[in-house]
Amino acid sequence: MSEKKNLQKYGIAIPSILLPKDKSKLKSWSVIACDQYTQDAAYWQNVENFVGDAPSSLHITLPEIYLNASDKNERIASIRSTMKKYIDEKLFEDEGDAFVYIERKTAYGRKRSGLVLAVDLECYEWKPFSQSLIRATEATILDRIPPRKEIRQNAAIETPHIMLLVDDPEKKLVEKLGEKTQTEAPLYQTDLMMDSGSITAWKIHTEKQFTYIEETLAELAQQNKQKDGSVFLFAVGDGNHSLATAKAVWDSYKTEQNLSDHPARYALVEIVNIYDAGLTFEPIHRVIFDIDGKELLAFCQKELGGEILFCENEAELTEAVESSSSNFGFVYNHEGKICYALLKNKSETLAVSRLQPVLDNYLEIHAEKNPEIDYIHGNDEVFRLGGKNAATSILLPPIAKDSFFSSISNNGPLPRKSFSMGEASEKRFYMECRKLFS
Repeated sequence: MSEKKNLQKYGIAIPSILLPKDKSKLKSWSVIACDQYTQDAAYWQNVENFVGDAPSSLHITLPEIYLNASDKNERIASIRSTMKKYIDEKLFEDEGDAFVYIERKTAYGRKRSGLVLAVDLECYEWKPFSQSLIRATEATILDRIPPRKEIRQNAAIETPHIMLLVDDPEKKLVEKLGEKTQTEAPLYQTDLMMDSGSITAWKIHTEKQFTYIEETLAELAQQNKQKDGSVFLFAVGDGNHSLATAKAVWDSYKTEQNLSDHPARYALVEIVNIYDAGLTFEPIHRVIFDIDGKELLAFCQKELGGEILFCENEAELTEAVESSSSNFGFVYNHEGKICYALLKNKSETLAVSRLQPVLDNYLEIHAEKNPEIDYIHGNDEVFRLGGKNAATSILLPPIAKDSFFSSISNNGPLPRKSFSMGEASEKRFYMECRKLFS
């Protein structure tokens, strides 16, 4: 198949897509990305209650809220056995070699387009200042990879929550392809659980469609050629550590088995245009447990400069933070009162790039207290957690799209957990699958 060879030069492979045969039960099958709601046990309990014993991607993934749970090993063992069970019981229908064009409508009234395909992990590198076709946008935390490797190694199937960004202002690769595809009947359509909107998909499988994609990628590769001659075609938007884990698994496997090609060489992802009108760039906020919020605020002012102003409520603090790309909001409890503090700053450097090293330094200084930091999606979670149980939340300002690719290319990856694409409920839901290890 010549299309496969033509796409390889752009780090793309055509996967054999697996979907549940029973399309009437996709609502219980499709579950949100495992790295969401990491501090919200009630959310995941509600998901478990909704799914029950029905076939579901919940049973073949590990929500990260359970990464440190005492029964983690039992959960992983269950994931492996369930994957095998689903295959043995012929739960899936093989859609053949295809891409999948999807349209996601969210609860916020936004519509986002995506293209599900496989990427060649030989064309991806997470290390800073990489010259690879596919590059990390955020710093990779190495100790986050081993627990994820436990799940992916020898897994029978994979289902992705990884989303890659493409710099395509003319909207040719995803959106215009979608327009050409929607004359056909959808591959599937379903509402998503927990009031998260809906998703509709169309199959991309004809020679004409693949040729259009190859020609469009050639144009984009030329437009995204860097000064050093390298091509920066795709940036990791969501699932940075999942893609890094896939790379680590493949690097180990190909060395042990002396293989040049295997399903594990590839990872299933969704490509999204950074200029998609339905794609909002949301900062990932911080919450630190078991520290003094007032003390942390003073420490950050000392390190970052600026002035401290106090707001009356959540709405006022949100507006103040979002009015500038360099302001920070602090929510903490002081003597029984919830405080909404604004650290007003002026800087041309991306806010999170300045803040994270300061927080790391603070946590190191107070290591004897065993403070814990977590990364929060959505303003609601910031205010829900801030001020409770000695927790201090930090609200970060928005991130601009237009300078995103050039910033990564010139300055390397952003600090870990810098941004999120949309609110928590807008994240990718697991749906398509692919065989990995037999």
